[in-house]
Amino acid sequence: MARYITTTLPYVNADPHIGNALEFVQADAFARMLRLQGEDVFLNMGTDEHGQKILQAAEKNKQDVHAYVDHYSDEFKRLGTALDLSYDAFIRTTLPAHYVAAQEMWRRCDAKGDIYKKTYTGTYCVGCEAFKTDKELDENGKCVLHPSLTPEVISEENYFFRLSAYGDRLLAYLANTDVILPDWRREEAINFVQGGLEDFSISRERERLSWGVPVPGDDSQVMYVWFDALTSYLSTLGWPEDAEGKFKKFWENGTTLQMAGKDQVRFQSVMWQAMLMSAEIKNTDQIFYHGFINSGGQRMSKSLGNVINPYELVEKYGTDATRYLLLRHVHPTEDSDVTWERLDEWYTANLVNGIGNLVARVMKLAEEHLPEPVVFSGEDLTVEEAFASKLDRFAFNEALDLVWEHIGKGDEFMTSHEPYRKVKNENTKQEALDEITKLVKHVAKIAAHLVPLMPTTSEAIMAALRENKKPENLFPRLSEQAAGGAPGLSDQVNGEARGLS
Repeated sequence: MARYITTTLPYVNADPHIGNALEFVQADAFARMLRLQGEDVFLNMGTDEHGQKILQAAEKNKQDVHAYVDHYSDEFKRLGTALDLSYDAFIRTTLPAHYVAAQEMWRRCDAKGDIYKKTYTGTYCVGCEAFKTDKELDENGKCVLHPSLTPEVISEENYFFRLSAYGDRLLAYLANTDVILPDWRREEAINFVQGGLEDFSISRERERLSWGVPVPGDDSQVMYVWFDALTSYLSTLGWPEDAEGKFKKFWENGTTLQMAGKDQVRFQSVMWQAMLMSAEIKNTDQIFYHGFINSGGQRMSKSLGNVINPYELVEKYGTDATRYLLLRHVHPTEDSDVTWERLDEWYTANLVNGIGNLVARVMKLAEEHLPEPVVFSGEDLTVEEAFASKLDRFAFNEALDLVWEHIGKGDEFMTSHEPYRKVKNENTKQEALDEITKLVKHVAKIAAHLVPLMPTTSEAIMAALRENKKPENLFPRLSEQAAGGAPGLSDQVNGEARGLS
């Protein structure tokens, strides 16, 4: 089956943050799992590069806007390497082919009668790149998502999309319990539609905002960044020309999945779906929404000094450890609180003293006492249905909990059977060798489960099993890393820590 997966496109007005890393790693783990199951997967990532925030940020930094977006797009590509992401395409909304797609989307919606022009006065949040209704503002008149910014009251002539015409069709789409996970986000979308849909602005006056996709047939306007950016989910597949047939294969005839943060429900599950309806394109089959990452009980902010940079995670812990920390210790759908102290605890307890210790102990025994590598059957490397089922519903944390249960069982077996003692006694040596073999197979089973989640670690373990040798420390102690250097970004970027694809 053809499976299409896309993350949202990060807005390139700042460095990548830990929330970006979470979404990317979740999408990558899911894509890798599907590939292991024999699915034909197209994983899309990229960058959203138009809009007022970006133009203002470039001007503030006294940079040409093209150079500005090139720099930050490269930063997100670098993050993809650092996190060992196996994406199939990296779309940029400044690519010429994307301009063609965005303008075609406009023409189709216009031909349907869903685009019209009017003068509008409203409260505009630069942070959201959107006009806000009174119910979306706090008691101080600030956007609830960007309370540090002062909204502007803007009056101008723009084009609008007739979202109000799609209430019934959107409710019918949202009635399918599979279209949004978790289900309470689907209820949120339903409530938004039932609360009354207002047509939304899809253009800006070029005099006020020159950085955007030109509106077809009207040089005085550029497209609103959301109308432009959402179309990237199609342009990355070669739509509308579809010369390589990717759009037909993965969108029209395949199963589509979008992954996004919980603040995206209005845009991804309402506005975008209405645009697809207007353009007579199949709606997204499913959208998964993750929660936010806070630190020390507060939302991350530079002013509070509690921002955790994903590059710093990789620098300190390494690529696979970062993937582990995000997938197991950040809840897939709820908000999670993360601090450096907790990260250190999780790393040491579960990676250094957990899987790292078990693999080292087992393979030391195997290297010293087994005459040759253990031969594995297909069953030895088969992934449990319960594990696959958890990943199918994006319960990454529960899937890793299951793996760590097996790690615990390995430790318990080692403690209760003591093969390291028995192997020294001729009367119990054969029993000990059988138990060591069993432990090696147990480690192989663990490695098989880690392929989509911690691919480099899985391959390192399997390499040790094939060679029948104790591996180098999978996860060095933090004190050792401080002395000898953590797995550095130079290593990640040069591809030395690349995993399975």
